[in-house]
Amino acid sequence: MELNGAPVGPDQMRVLALTNYGHFTTMLVKNFAVRGLSLHLERLTRDCRQLFDVELDTDAVRHHVRHALAADPGPVMVRVTIYDPALDLGTMGSDAEPSILVTTRPVAPGVSAPLRLQAARYQREIPTVKHVSVFGALMHRRRAQRAGFDDVLFTDDGGMISEASTSNIGFVKQGRVIWPQAEWLPGVTMALINQELDQLTVTEPVSVSDLPDMEAAFVTNAGTGVRAVLSVDRTEWRTDHEVLDKVRKLYEETPHESL
Repeated sequence: MELNGAPVGPDQMRVLALTNYGHFTTMLVKNFAVRGLSLHLERLTRDCRQLFDVELDTDAVRHHVRHALAADPGPVMVRVTIYDPALDLGTMGSDAEPSILVTTRPVAPGVSAPLRLQAARYQREIPTVKHVSVFGALMHRRRAQRAGFDDVLFTDDGGMISEASTSNIGFVKQGRVIWPQAEWLPGVTMALINQELDQLTVTEPVSVSDLPDMEAAFVTNAGTGVRAVLSVDRTEWRTDHEVLDKVRKLYEETPHESL
């Protein structure tokens, strides 16, 4: 764990823990390279501008990530969190000088099993920003897991689907990938898949009542790539659908960008 390339002290972490104001992105790094690195940096830049009203130095981000990795080529999960240690609850309106916190964790071994999701009414605050305020999402994930599911799928009051707790969700119907039309976090993995599939993706409203008409489902994020969904509530799908295999293969063949 490093802040601006140096070890982090407790005073510097206190603001992040107690004030909880900032944003982040998480990347899978292999051989000092990342799929969709430019998209991760664009996300950090966009969110920094929205939360702190300043421009982020993306060259500094790359430098600090390389420094935190040292000689470890990975694979490793890297989280870049942008926050200002000088801001606290009483000084939130001050001019900001955001810092770059880089943390790493091991990559989970093996292939991730298909997910069983529980639908729940919820929308994250400012859903288009990957901010650090994840209490609501984790609360609903906990409730889903306590009920015997693996994760949660968010819907609005009318049953319209948006996203999973930390992933985008896509559905397969008649050879196309359908992304729900809703307010959700624009995921890097989702963007890379759209670039590769081109005309085979569409964004349209999807409700819980539409799920029996779908042929398959999957979630996407930087950690697991493309992961099949076995079920949402009582609706189940096959997890070996040929479109899922195609989406997974296209993503795995996406070139990495050097840090």
